[in-house]
Amino acid sequence: MASTSSQYHNLMIWFPISLISGVSFLPISLCTMKWSAQDAMKAYLHTLQLFKILYGKDCKLGPIELIQPQSMEFLSALAAGNQAKVMVQVLSNEGVNPLTIALAVAAKHCGGRFICFLDQEQDIENCKSQLSCYDLEDVVEFMHGNPCEVITQFKNIDFAVIDCKFKDYLRLFQIIDLNRRGSIVVLTNLVRKGNGAGFGEVLRGKRGIECVTLSIGEGMELTRIGMTCNHENKRFHVTYEN
Repeated sequence: MASTSSQYHNLMIWFPISLISGVSFLPISLCTMKWSAQDAMKAYLHTLQLFKILYGKDCKLGPIELIQPQSMEFLSALAAGNQAKVMVQVLSNEGVNPLTIALAVAAKHCGGRFICFLDQEQDIENCKSQLSCYDLEDVVEFMHGNPCEVITQFKNIDFAVIDCKFKDYLRLFQIIDLNRRGSIVVLTNLVRKGNGAGFGEVLRGKRGIECVTLSIGEGMELTRIGMTCNHENKRFHVTYEN
């Protein structure tokens, strides 16, 4: 995979999101009590390869249009590197999306449990079949039911992705049981939240909370909760061909 014309991307304490025009760095110190550069690198490269397949149209992910796949690689590396043992994704009624693939890859590499909450209209077997050509169908646990009710079954969640298209996403903030020793919450489709507050906005100013809003897709917010920093061994290099 390496070549003399390859670009190098460092995923460090300050994570980069690789863009077509170069590399921009995320202004938030996403530190953890336990960090695995190896798992982060594997998840990053694995996700990158899968999205190359998607762009090559060898497989299709339903009607979902792919936008800025580099952000998916970043989030996959972030979840895997942080050794997230419990990951959840709250979807709207659109079914699985590229983030589902990214988190499934992360779970596969760090040995985490990944639960994806589906709208009742979404068929679980159909969702699994969409992931089967990436060998990820057995990594994801799909569940039906109101996320505000079923998410209470899971404790010490390390990594949560919540779609603001889900109408009761604000209620989830009060219900979700996060790992206070270190967890990350990602809100997607921020433009759909209307006058509602983001998770980071709700917690802004509290000790041990860091939040950043990114111009990815229809807006993305990342909130880091309760992590401590150890600046040693937080770097890895990813090499890929242009």
